[in-house]
Amino acid sequence: MVGFDRPASNIKFHELDYAIAGAVSGFATRTLFQPLDVIKIRFQLQIEPISASRKSKYKGMVHAFRCIRAEEGIQALWKGIVPAQFLSTTYGALQFTAFEVLTNQASEHLPDKFNTKGKPLVNFTCGALAGGIATTGSFPFDVMRTRLVAQGEPKTYRNIVHAIVTMLQREGPLSFWKGLTPTLVQIMPNAGAQFAFYRLFQGLWNYCFQHEATAAPGAIQSTFCGAASGITAKMFVYPLDLIKKRIQVQGFEEARKAFGSVRRYTGLIHCASCILKEEGILGLYKGFWPSLLKAACTTGSHFLYYEQTLKVLVYLHSNIKDE
Repeated sequence: MVGFDRPASNIKFHELDYAIAGAVSGFATRTLFQPLDVIKIRFQLQIEPISASRKSKYKGMVHAFRCIRAEEGIQALWKGIVPAQFLSTTYGALQFTAFEVLTNQASEHLPDKFNTKGKPLVNFTCGALAGGIATTGSFPFDVMRTRLVAQGEPKTYRNIVHAIVTMLQREGPLSFWKGLTPTLVQIMPNAGAQFAFYRLFQGLWNYCFQHEATAAPGAIQSTFCGAASGITAKMFVYPLDLIKKRIQVQGFEEARKAFGSVRRYTGLIHCASCILKEEGILGLYKGFWPSLLKAACTTGSHFLYYEQTLKVLVYLHSNIKDE
């Protein structure tokens, strides 16, 4: 049910339905996979190599998990979950709603050839725009989430309210959009690729298993196609995600000292050049494996919960009409 197909769309949804399904998808996925995000962010912000080096704080996924659990408690793997949930639910609601509305408009106003042979391009473009809209609207939660996850002991921010007040007082309102430019550069092609590949993999699934294209996808199909699209998209845009995280914690160096070396960057290009010079090309891929695992799990989960929530809404709407 992701994306509008004019000949196949016999089910009518309201924008609120898309928003509800997107929010449920974001909330459920964040709750399940927040620990992977915490570990990924710790890896991305570590200047030292992620290896058995004596200088390295975290040496691998298992070591990071054990280290965080021993030093900060198991609950630290869900550190920053409150702003992360605001981020995920807001982002999910905005992204899926925007994508559905944009593909609907594209189907109505573009020539028929764009809705047949050009469908992957339409899905990519609509997905990229939807990702940009959702990112801009939810970005303050992303910055706060990153800082709450990144801080060690003693804590700089006690909670989300304290983080908001402190950031406003010390850095001003624009601090809530730190790193927005590299984020948009990263998110828009990533979101576009996710939606385009998801629809592509769905078509391949229907062809291989001889499913009707008009039928709502099952849970296994949604999960598999979502995971495959997440992996494919992440492989191309990961370095920009790492650069974004480094920029987001600028002005926050004091709380990062317990985790190793800290650096100051003046912008996207300066950050990338410093990483290449000091850490090598592999420095742009720190945290790549947990990120790839996270991309497979979260993207599969996003599409699974979105599709299944829409099915529930269809059932509820039909019951209301019958009554």
